[in-house]
Amino acid sequence: MDAVTGFLLFLGLTLAALGVVVVSGFRARRNVHIPAVVCAVVLLLVTIYYAEQLGTQYDLETAGAIYPVHLFFAKVTTPAYLLPIVTGIRTLKKPAGLRWHKRMAFLILLLTVVTAATGTAMVFMADPIAG
Repeated sequence: MDAVTGFLLFLGLTLAALGVVVVSGFRARRNVHIPAVVCAVVLLLVTIYYAEQLGTQYDLETAGAIYPVHLFFAKVTTPAYLLPIVTGIRTLKKPAGLRWHKRMAFLILLLTVVTAATGTAMVFMADPIAG
């Protein structure tokens, strides 16, 4: 599978899995929520792999100012996925932590959308590498 197809496919699957995570979380369906979280994280890792492959096909620095902006959000968002995971595990043991878990979940969703948007803009603005 080429990098563009793989990236778009796995980005879409990641976002769909995150949708399942949100719905199952609001419905307190832990038997769906927890496996969906695992699935979303695995899909995110595959998406990141294909995003890295895109960097071999495009001169991303030619995208201008969006390039460092996207890299900043990508580097912040990826480890930030630990926040809702840690607070979610804590909530299993101490339900009073649910409010913080929800806040961290919404934070990571917002960061994911910003990272996806800046990444998409970056690729569209970058020059392809001749080859």
